[in-house]
Amino acid sequence: MMLVLIRHGKTAANENHLYCGKTDLELSENGRNELKNLKYDKSLFDPSEMSVLTSGMKRCEQTLELLFGEVPHEADPDFREMDFGAFEMRSYAELKADPDYIAWISGDNEANIAPGGESGEMMRSRVMEGLDRLTASGRDTLLVAHGGVIALIMASLFPEENKNRYEWQPAPGGGYAVSLTDRSYSALP
Repeated sequence: MMLVLIRHGKTAANENHLYCGKTDLELSENGRNELKNLKYDKSLFDPSEMSVLTSGMKRCEQTLELLFGEVPHEADPDFREMDFGAFEMRSYAELKADPDYIAWISGDNEANIAPGGESGEMMRSRVMEGLDRLTASGRDTLLVAHGGVIALIMASLFPEENKNRYEWQPAPGGGYAVSLTDRSYSALP
């Protein structure tokens, strides 16, 4: 079974270094232009022969269409980015003196819950439930999702590499082609 993971293109939040999870942003003009210039090796995978999913967020829907045209697909909200709660659409520079923010980023980053949002563990549980459904289907799947989601999946599938989620996070429009059959992967595009 092959699992192709592609991160959505750039948004204004990416360009301005803002926490963005639940906000349903569209791609920025730069994000659209960068995606139009990406070329995927069609010999690696063919979306027309795969189950295709997105998180359902505009930025993922637009990325799928820009990269592969109008492809029949479904949306699965389990593959949405972390809910940053009170920190949503705000930057580190804006938050660095906020005691709630300092408490959130200090200590156990996986267990700490963003006020009004979710923790890394909560996100992990949600994403892994979605991944279990995907792998149970046995179908080759293309998933257009978010950097945090892809990084979490890769860290879970390849723990022996001892990379944290941030080291696995692909650039906008980038991702991984994963063979679940032989437990290998290659970076995309």
